[in-house]
Amino acid sequence: MKRDRKRLAQLGVAFAIAAIVFGACSRSGGGASTEPSTAASAGSSAAASGAAGGTKGTVNIAINPWVGYEADAAVVGYLLKEKLGYKVEEKNLKEEISWQGFESGDVDVVLENWGHDDLKKTYIDQKAVAVNAGPTGNKGIIGWYVPPWLATAHPDILDYNNLNKYADQFKTTESGNKGQLLDGDPTYVTNDEALVTNLNLNFKVVYAGSEAALIEAFRTAETQKKFLIGYFYEPQWFLAEVPLKRVKLPPYTAGCDADPKKVACDYPDYILDKIVSKKFADSGGDAYTLVKNFSWTNDDQNSVSASINGGKSHDEAAKIWVDANEATWKAWIPGS
Repeated sequence: MKRDRKRLAQLGVAFAIAAIVFGACSRSGGGASTEPSTAASAGSSAAASGAAGGTKGTVNIAINPWVGYEADAAVVGYLLKEKLGYKVEEKNLKEEISWQGFESGDVDVVLENWGHDDLKKTYIDQKAVAVNAGPTGNKGIIGWYVPPWLATAHPDILDYNNLNKYADQFKTTESGNKGQLLDGDPTYVTNDEALVTNLNLNFKVVYAGSEAALIEAFRTAETQKKFLIGYFYEPQWFLAEVPLKRVKLPPYTAGCDADPKKVACDYPDYILDKIVSKKFADSGGDAYTLVKNFSWTNDDQNSVSASINGGKSHDEAAKIWVDANEATWKAWIPGS
């Protein structure tokens, strides 16, 4: 994966400092607010000491920038509030910045972690400020996809060995004289720039900038019969609307992605997991137990994601699912 993690981390720290000084709040497409870190630290302490002492406190949940994650947070947050009596603070943060919050006290819970062995080594093994709270039940899949019309019209395009003969068809103003491979948010887990180089493909990675922009590009490509190939992933509600077709890359084998600059294989399947602060794990009481017990299916997540994408608030989307799935979530509640 080729991305400037150091620069992103520096920008994230600068934003956090600005938030403390000016008391700023930001809001993203999911509608969750990022509170100043001083308030977040107080909330984190309340979640830890309050829950342990029997007085319900605040649980600070990071919201990473994709709707599937929002679905996890919507349901867990709703149950924390409505069934256990906690206050929940949602914080819109990129993935790496979320992990920094374990050390600063700004974040108690990351609900959907995609791999990130490097961050686990830093924050779990070395700094010992975070712990793994088990799988979410979701299987994560990352790959290269094309719209269905294109797979039907040119079936051989689903084999990466044939991509170069179509490269001219994928050209855009952003990709210049090469075909465009469209990625989403540049902070997502991606090996695509290395793959393009190491598989000798006449393509250039271009970043759409967000999940929403990536989805809209695929939707437009399908309706207007345009050539488009891009990074995409499951679980994902959009696949029920437009069943994208995955391109076959060289198969993944253990260790083939060990050196980010030499990756020439497909992505592994990810067993998505939850990461929490060590303090929250030790003192979070019933709130931590609920987070640890939380486990559902890709279909469950896609259902809530579709509600959020359709304009429902997190609480509204969560309530729809909770009302219909008591047998699933009741097992997550301590003592039930």
